[in-house]
Amino acid sequence: MKQETEDRRCILTGEVKRKEDLLRFTVVAGGQVVPDFKKKLPGRGIYVSNSKKLLEKAVQKGAFSKATRGKARADASLTEMVEGLLRKRGLEAVNLARKAGVFVTGFDKVKDVLTKGKAAFVLEARDAASDGHRKVLRAAGDAEIFELYTIEELDQALGKVNTVHAAFLKSEMSKAVYAALKRYEQFLNS
Repeated sequence: MKQETEDRRCILTGEVKRKEDLLRFTVVAGGQVVPDFKKKLPGRGIYVSNSKKLLEKAVQKGAFSKATRGKARADASLTEMVEGLLRKRGLEAVNLARKAGVFVTGFDKVKDVLTKGKAAFVLEARDAASDGHRKVLRAAGDAEIFELYTIEELDQALGKVNTVHAAFLKSEMSKAVYAALKRYEQFLNS
């Protein structure tokens, strides 16, 4: 029986990376390239490094077509689609954490769990006021701070009003949320 490896090769750079550091795509009927992050679609996976810039380059240079010997084509909107999916997955993970009760919102509560060392990481709205950001930064210590969404996006995802700061308590659920947010952040920034 053939053993499946956890590493795959990026079709653009040729680098061999862990699956977690790559975006998986597959080809559907008609030769269209679509994201397949959950590995539910039939067909062989095609991998690109988890980077917006590299995905754009792969689409522009026809890397998907080359990797499939002309059997696949990627629309120019593929990068935008992937960004939307990663953004949505991050917000869905945050909402699941809300339902599980593993995070707190509000500056005072966030500061409290940070000072007590109970926070795994912090999610702060991109449009947070600079004075609040500085205070959270001081209290955070080694805890990582994600700034991926606006106040409005967080409010919609959580069904709250004026969600600026959220601290995720150390838990298994928070690890899953962290992975989703880190993946989205890596896509945007690399």
